[in-house]
Amino acid sequence: MKNTCELCAEALVGDGEAWICSYECTYCTGCHRALDVCPNCGGELVARPRRTTGAAAIAARTPARIARRLSRRRGW
Repeated sequence: MKNTCELCAEALVGDGEAWICSYECTYCTGCHRALDVCPNCGGELVARPRRTTGAAAIAARTPARIARRLSRRRGW
């Protein structure tokens, strides 16, 4: 996720409020209020999803489908 607003260059916190389009153009709340659509692509702006866990926590929960795929490659 991007960590700065595309218009005003304000720093955006990873778990803070921000707005994105489908191409992940990212805007702060202040700039979002002045925009109807993304000025870069014309796409709809929606609230950016927040990350609630870090990469280590995600890696520790390897999904079963990935584990199956890896086992097929290794011939287990």
